[in-house]
Amino acid sequence: MAGEAQRRSQWPLGLTLLVALAGLVVLWFYDWRNGVFIFAGALGLAGLLRVTLSDTAAGLLHVRNRMFDTTFLLLTAAAIAVLALIVPS
Repeated sequence: MAGEAQRRSQWPLGLTLLVALAGLVVLWFYDWRNGVFIFAGALGLAGLLRVTLSDTAAGLLHVRNRMFDTTFLLLTAAAIAVLALIVPS
């Protein structure tokens, strides 16, 4: 039963990775700027999931304490989005 509970708690990471993969596909095959924004959105999504879910429900998004994880993910997402905005085409 513990294995099933652990699998169920990994959906936040799986969802984040799917969005990040979509961003990388867009980056590679279509437009790099939109792909980077989608990738930054994946990190922002991970930060929002980390702040709203409990430690057990967050699964592998739970690395350190909630405040550190959330701050790190959201600041990294913001930094990547800002870099995508200021880099010339």
